[in-house]
Amino acid sequence: MPMTEFVPDQIWLLDYPVRYAGCSFNARMSIVRLANGALMLHSPCDIDEATAKAISGLGPVSCIVAPGNFHCLHVAKAQSRFPAARTYICPGVERKLPTLRFDGMLGSCAPTDWGGTMDQVLIRGSRFMWEVAMLHKPSRTLLLVDAIEFFTDRTANVSWQVKAWFKLFGMWNKPKPAPEYRMGWKDKGAARSSLEEILGWDFDRIVIAHGDNITENAKVMARRAWTPPLESR
Repeated sequence: MPMTEFVPDQIWLLDYPVRYAGCSFNARMSIVRLANGALMLHSPCDIDEATAKAISGLGPVSCIVAPGNFHCLHVAKAQSRFPAARTYICPGVERKLPTLRFDGMLGSCAPTDWGGTMDQVLIRGSRFMWEVAMLHKPSRTLLLVDAIEFFTDRTANVSWQVKAWFKLFGMWNKPKPAPEYRMGWKDKGAARSSLEEILGWDFDRIVIAHGDNITENAKVMARRAWTPPLESR
């Protein structure tokens, strides 16, 4: 699985295939350099030996992050590849993987391990999904997993089922939260507060786990994607 350099010497991305609910599409791991030169693995994939070697060539891995309760399947494998790294999980992961070892629970306050490189916000208000949005401040890059998905005619490795469902729900070629978010906002006030805090950050690109990354008009597109909870009162 080849890595691509997204921000020179700061962020690398690795796309990998997944299957969910009978559908095939790609997910994405981000590798982020922190202020001390060490690396964070954000939403890790199933890391094989060659990939582990390539990552190690970039620097030591100090942190493994499961940023959402739907993005934790391969954390244990990442721990086995990088046993000295500390692991941080989003709320809800501990219920899905009760035997998973972790060092800290993510919230809206960034751990000192990030060295001031990252800001973060726990996205609240959903009955199905928990997620911690993260901002890589040096590159003005917002990291999301399910809060925005963006499947388009250009997106690689998307099965016909995904295309059919996303067209049915008006999500094809449009950045939108995952269907589980759209069907599951139980507290739109809490969601609005979380999303407005993210929109107050200084970012001009968005790395997402599913679909095409957003590299132009990022804040405008994020605000448009989050219109229903943002406009709820």
